[in-house]
Amino acid sequence: MDNIAVIIPCYNEEWTIKKVILDCKKYLKDAKIYVYDNNSTDDSVNIAKEAGAIVRYEYKQGKGNVVREMFRDINAKCYLLVDADDTYSLTSAKMMCDYVLNDNYDMVIGDRLSSTYFKENKRKFHNFGNVLVCNLINKFFKSDVKDVMTGFRCMSYEFVKTFPVLSKGFEIETEMTIHAVYNNLNVKSVVVDYKDRPKESPSKLNTVSDGFKVIGEILKLYKDYKPFSFFTFIAFVLFVIATIYFVPVLMAFMKTGRVDKFPTLIVSGYVYIAALLTFFVGLILSTIAENERKHFEENYHTVKMMKDLERTSA
Repeated sequence: MDNIAVIIPCYNEEWTIKKVILDCKKYLKDAKIYVYDNNSTDDSVNIAKEAGAIVRYEYKQGKGNVVREMFRDINAKCYLLVDADDTYSLTSAKMMCDYVLNDNYDMVIGDRLSSTYFKENKRKFHNFGNVLVCNLINKFFKSDVKDVMTGFRCMSYEFVKTFPVLSKGFEIETEMTIHAVYNNLNVKSVVVDYKDRPKESPSKLNTVSDGFKVIGEILKLYKDYKPFSFFTFIAFVLFVIATIYFVPVLMAFMKTGRVDKFPTLIVSGYVYIAALLTFFVGLILSTIAENERKHFEENYHTVKMMKDLERTSA
């Protein structure tokens, strides 16, 4: 088992990959550096090999697919995930790893938004999107995460081996963050310096399409992790709609003793039933989610025991 594994997803980063690898060697002298190439068409692979990284391949396109393969393949006490675009200062890398190795943190997040991100990043919609996503997650999950979509974070062996990677693309950072805060894992933010990508290395992130994917991922995970709140809200909306249509029919009946709008009455009745069913769906799914959380705790402790046994035997 490695002590520290630096894991770098890479797709067409020939302009920056060497600098990232050399910085990792400079600030984490005992770390093993893994570059996972994701179908690059430039010279990224050769440059990474020449710089001394261990190069592996993931042929399913998308950052989430790459991270899934990394987590499956590599065994380490501490994992440092960093983008290959040289936007993050690695001067904080050792401190982040120390929090995981010595202070039992499950995830240490490199917080760009509290330092130089808004000065360096000239894409206004990216800035707005980062703030929106951060606020949504903190509101939905009652957390205090400073930077949700950062590609610079450090994770424990226990987190990596109990995290089910479901995302295929750039939603992976959001998924990791929500998984950590929902399961009440030890999460810490460390402020890190950020600089914009060089002009020769344009971003692969599509502001609109990937932004909608991230928002969709938040709603999906909110439904999965907090089904009672999610479905209760839908049930309440249905109840309000049914009431809006039912009250005039009821008022007319009280005045005349007749029901003149039977179709409206029938539809509102069905909507009331739909609201009731939706509420009970949320109730049932919340019980299932609670059991899943218990299973996660059991799995987490099993993985921790296996790691401790391996450390003792070594």
